[in-house]
Amino acid sequence: MPTLEALAAVSILREHLPSLRIRFVNVVDLMRLQDEKEHPHGLSDRDFDTLFTTDRPVIFAYHGYPWLIHRLTYRRTNHHNLHVRGYKEEGTTTTPFDMVMMNEIDRYHLVMDVIDRVPGLGSRAALLRQQMGDTRRRAREWTREHGDDLPEVRSGAGASCPRRGTGTPRRPPPPPWGPSTGEAAQM
Repeated sequence: MPTLEALAAVSILREHLPSLRIRFVNVVDLMRLQDEKEHPHGLSDRDFDTLFTTDRPVIFAYHGYPWLIHRLTYRRTNHHNLHVRGYKEEGTTTTPFDMVMMNEIDRYHLVMDVIDRVPGLGSRAALLRQQMGDTRRRAREWTREHGDDLPEVRSGAGASCPRRGTGTPRRPPPPPWGPSTGEAAQM
């Protein structure tokens, strides 16, 4: 579910902040995060820096414990800019989306992380950040009242969120990611 939430966050960011440059990297093999000298699947420093940059914020949504990602990347150039969201041992029996919200790896929280961590973006995207917080609260209230996830989340509407300048949700067009655009990488 973290991958789907990260993709939904990218879609929201591309719709609302089209000038923001985003790179989505789907890490399938965690050992790729290690140095090639430490593990046969590891990446060289040059390859790692090419994917994750040497000076930009990196937000990593992970289904496990965040400390594992930090341990695998602690010697990398941009480790100080790596922010990992993952399992916190928070929550109870609830809906799938509510569980990712409790662990702060939902699309809305990931968008807020980007706004908070990209220099100069906070003031430009204050309204979007507020909308994301409001939508998180609405999703939480809906789950408590109805015992299910928001209809737009449950139906697979993807990154459904309020349209700029309105309070009405809408389904954006599919985002242009994928290997053919050069913006997504899979390891």
